[in-house]
Formats: sequence, C-alpha cells, structure tokens
Amino acid sequence: MRYYDYLMPSVNFFGPGCLEVIGERAKILNGTKALLVTDKFLSSLEGGAVEKTLEYLKAAGVEAVIFDSVEPNPKDTNVYEGAKVYKENNCDMIITVGGGSPHDCGKGIGIAATHDGDICDYAGIETLTNALPPIIAVNTTAGTASEVTRHAVITNTKTKVKFVIVSWRNLPQVSINDPLLMIGKPAGLTAATGMDALTHAVEAYISKDANPITDAAAIQAIKLIAQNLRLAVANGENLKARENMAYASVLAGMAFNNGNLGYVHAMAHQLGGLYDMPHGIANAMLLPHVCKYNMISNLDKFADIAEFMGENVDGLSKSEAAEKAISAMFRLSSDLGIPTSLEDAGIKEEDIKLMAENALKDGNAFSNPRKGNEKDVENIFKAAM
Repeated sequence: MRYYDYLMPSVNFFGPGCLEVIGERAKILNGTKALLVTDKFLSSLEGGAVEKTLEYLKAAGVEAVIFDSVEPNPKDTNVYEGAKVYKENNCDMIITVGGGSPHDCGKGIGIAATHDGDICDYAGIETLTNALPPIIAVNTTAGTASEVTRHAVITNTKTKVKFVIVSWRNLPQVSINDPLLMIGKPAGLTAATGMDALTHAVEAYISKDANPITDAAAIQAIKLIAQNLRLAVANGENLKARENMAYASVLAGMAFNNGNLGYVHAMAHQLGGLYDMPHGIANAMLLPHVCKYNMISNLDKFADIAEFMGENVDGLSKSEAAEKAISAMFRLSSDLGIPTSLEDAGIKEEDIKLMAENALKDGNAFSNPRKGNEKDVENIFKAAM
C-alpha cells in the first residue's frame, strides 16, 4: 500500500498575452519591491520579456531591482550574489524571468535569503525549514518547467557537481506561461528545451513513483511534443506550435514534479556540472540509451510511448513496439539537429567512472524503474559516447 501527494503552484496562467496579470498578482502577494532574476541576454532584449515585465510591475506600483547575472546551469556563486542584492535592496519578493536557469537560481536566492549556512548543505528532499519570499515565475522557454516544480538545481562550483533541493517551499506562488514570450527563440534552444520536456514526460511515465494522475499529464505531454516540437524548431514564429509546446512543458512538469524522474536526469546532471553542457542537450543525448536500458522494466509503457509518439505498432509484439519508442526518440533528436555522440561533444572517457558514481547518488536515480549499479551506468554513458 502507498499514497501520493500532488504539488504545483497555487495559481497558473497560460496562453497568449497572460503576462499582463503579473502586476496585479505581485500586489496580491503584497509585493512592494521585487528582485527580478534573469540573464544578461534577456535583460538586454529590447521589447522582450524583462522589459514587458518591468512595464506591468511599474503600472501596478511595484518596484523592481534587476539581477541578471544568472549563468546557464546556475552556480552557487550566482545564488549568493543574487541573495546579497536581494537583502541590500530590502526586496520582499522574487520574480524570475526566463527558462530553467533563472527559475532555479531564483529559488536558490530565496533559500539563501531565508536560510543560514552553505546552500549546498540543503541538497536533498524537504531540507528547508523556513518560508521563502513569494515567487512569481515568468517562463520564456518550453522545456524545464521549473516554474511549476519544487526542484531547484544548482551547481556546486567547488565539486563541479549539480545538486537538487526538493521542497514544497520552492514552489512559486504564481507561474506564467505566455507563448508570445517564446516566439522567435533560436531553433537550437527550442530543440534543447523541447527534448528536456520530452525527457520529463517519459521519465515520469515510467518512474516507479508514477500514478494515474501523473500518467495522464505525461501522456498528453508526449503526444503534444511529438506533434509540435519539429514545427516549433522549423518555424519559431509558429504561435500554435509554441502554445502547444508551452502546454506540453507544463504538463510534463506537473508529471515529474509528482512522479519523479530517473537515470537520464541523474546522468545529465553530471554532464552539466562537470562540462557545463546545456541540460536539454544532455537529456536528449542520453534519453534513448537510458530508455533502452530501462525497457525491460515495463514493456507495456514503452509500447505505449511508441504509440503516443505517432508510431504504428499494429501487429507488433510488446517488445517490438517498445523498440519503436527508442527509435522514435533517436529520430526526433536527429531531426532537430541535436548532437548524437557524447564523444563529439567533448566528453572524456576517463570521466565516466566518476560521473557514474555521482549519478547514482543523485536524487533522481532512486525513482528509476530499473535498479542498476555503477557498471550499468558506466555502460549507458559508453553507449552514448
């Protein structure tokens, strides 16, 4: 016997133009001065998400201080620097604008602003003891879904290992997914973040912690991604494809926020920490190889995934249908121009042993549907080389 919990932000806005609610929502949360957490590219974009957010906040009478030093794969040093700006300016709320890096960094800043000691010491599940400042997450990519999850993924700059702080206290109070903010994003970024969303949906669907509610979200996410990601990459101005990918990303986030992930993320975190590889690229390169390893744990679900991705499985055995899911993932990555070889991406074979060892310590490893050892994980890395 077991029971499940289901967490997501209290209020979520979707659809073209929904950014306009941010001022009133900041006021509802009693915000008077917000720390706006973003990156240098987004803060410099004329007429972009940051500029529009500032306009809506100003109209509502909410002040904002910009912290735009977030790096990809946000570092503990980014968190400390942001927390210093938050405290020095007497901010009372956090608004994150961007993809997973600003959202995760914003959560980290909230933790550092309200908890003593080294943020790295809070790695794990429900380690936080104090309430964070109110957080509103404005999303500009369809992939990480950090705006709707309890996860904050930060890189420890001393060890070069990513760690995850998982807590209900990390959940933003409000998430905003406005596809108008995603229009025109580069094809490479769209591909990487879209494959991140697919990985979330697939890993949540086959996770040993999956349940009927997370399954429903994961299934719809896989279908939407299979139908829309190529379109969004091919034409960044395709609003319908952007909107459907935004929904897919949120659904996948809802699924993994509650059903958890597996070895793809546990291993991808090592590539991100050690090599600073973009998270979506790391996931895309590992996903089919990990799925091939996991396939025997649940042939029925892998056969389902093939069907969700548009494969014809009529007359096939469960095993044959499951194999089609793997080939569909390889083909999607290839169509999107994602690199296929870790070796080509500069990964060194001598680092595999350490990465495998650390992957099995990663919090995501424990919900993988097939229990493996270091040798198994090493072999998956080698297959992806």
